[in-house]
Amino acid sequence: MLTTKERSKIGKKSKQQGNRFELKVRKDLEEKGWIVAKWTNNIEFMCTHKEHCCARLVKVKNKFRGMGIPMMLGAGFPDFIAFKLIIRGESTRIGFDIVGENLYEVIGVESKMKGYLDKQEKEKIEWLRSNNIFSKVIIASKDKNKRGGIIYT
Repeated sequence: MLTTKERSKIGKKSKQQGNRFELKVRKDLEEKGWIVAKWTNNIEFMCTHKEHCCARLVKVKNKFRGMGIPMMLGAGFPDFIAFKLIIRGESTRIGFDIVGENLYEVIGVESKMKGYLDKQEKEKIEWLRSNNIFSKVIIASKDKNKRGGIIYT
């Protein structure tokens, strides 16, 4: 049986591992040409049953952790928003503005070390896709075969 102190140590260690993995995923996507930013919204479901459920995007609040401890920035779902230029359109200058039509691919990125989503996270992804917030949501997980590798599904 684990004591409270031992559980606390395990929790702190796994949170640090998760944060390191998130940074690794972000760096990997940026190296692949994506522009990556922290997604600070979350989905709030208004009811408990699945059929005809109402949901909305809400801003995640920053958490106060105590005096002298840095604030935890709001952790939204998914972790990141990433976009990449697909087609650069012709641009023209009108006064001080440059007007043009570029086509971007916008995706959501959730980083999970094991690669598994719980039921609520799957429902949130389905809602994001059905409401055209993201064209797709990818899950970044650790590669079991290659040390330090990342798998995107």
